[in-house]
Amino acid sequence: MSKLDQWIDNRFVQNIAVWLFTTLILAMSIQSENRLLTAVWVTLYLIVPVYINNLKILPLFNRKNKLLGIGLFCLNAFLFSCIAVFFMSKQFQKFEWAMLYNLFSVMVLALLFSSAIKIAKDSFTRRQEIKDAELKLLKAQLNPHFLFNTLNNLYGLSVVNSDKLPGLMLKLSDLLRYSLYDTKEQLVPLQKEIQYLQNYVSLERIRLEDKTEIELNTYGEMVTLDIAPMLLIVFVENAFKHLAISKKGESRVSITIEIVEGELLFTCVNTADYRGGDESDLEKGKSGIGLQNAKKRLTLIYPDRHTLSISKKEEEFEVQLTLKL
Repeated sequence: MSKLDQWIDNRFVQNIAVWLFTTLILAMSIQSENRLLTAVWVTLYLIVPVYINNLKILPLFNRKNKLLGIGLFCLNAFLFSCIAVFFMSKQFQKFEWAMLYNLFSVMVLALLFSSAIKIAKDSFTRRQEIKDAELKLLKAQLNPHFLFNTLNNLYGLSVVNSDKLPGLMLKLSDLLRYSLYDTKEQLVPLQKEIQYLQNYVSLERIRLEDKTEIELNTYGEMVTLDIAPMLLIVFVENAFKHLAISKKGESRVSITIEIVEGELLFTCVNTADYRGGDESDLEKGKSGIGLQNAKKRLTLIYPDRHTLSISKKEEEFEVQLTLKL
């Protein structure tokens, strides 16, 4: 990134540029002898209510507190209009209701304009962050070690002429097709995502043979629901990657996906041995990149619509995800 790009992307510089542009517009619009000085004072006065609106009031609309947001928006505009009228009345030694009405109208327009800029900027930034997250997703798709192990296992089955070979090759083909082509969309049918997980688990069963107890259970109506692609596979892949035999001699991966009133409840549990570590141990190294990217995608695509819990319980590692689709 060049120095010019760094300056352009700098938020402080962006804010200064917007306020300088606002001052210039006001200076061209105000009819008075000291137009520039008046424009500067008006700009400085607008800074406080604008930032209160952008930083404190606008986020309320994303949290479904629209009525509270509208009320605080009007209160913010009215309060600073009254303050302006108070100082202007002292200066001109008179008060007029028309003055308050005009200032309130101007304040509302200024706040609406600043809100539009803020929303447009956040939307652009959000799209860029989603693109970055999706790019990382593409780079992380289908662990090459898993692919090599699967091909070796398929080769072993071909040597002994196993009847399982055609079906498993078809599953691998579906796995590759989904990860390379179907994931280009921002949302995919939930059934396709689950079919992808089922194919992945089927191939892991070959690698682990009968050494591990593997369960993948689904409940509820999923036909009409969509989900961000390759979102759940990160947690499933980590479960197999960090799979270990417990002190009781157990080796287990249990995956449950349940739909309750349009809400997805995902649980993934695997036996593990972290020797006193916790979930932060999983976020170190290459495997942690997948988890961090999954968390980022959840925050970007499902803001205020998900809860994610990653925890270690005795000799088990558990992921619980609740997602409002």
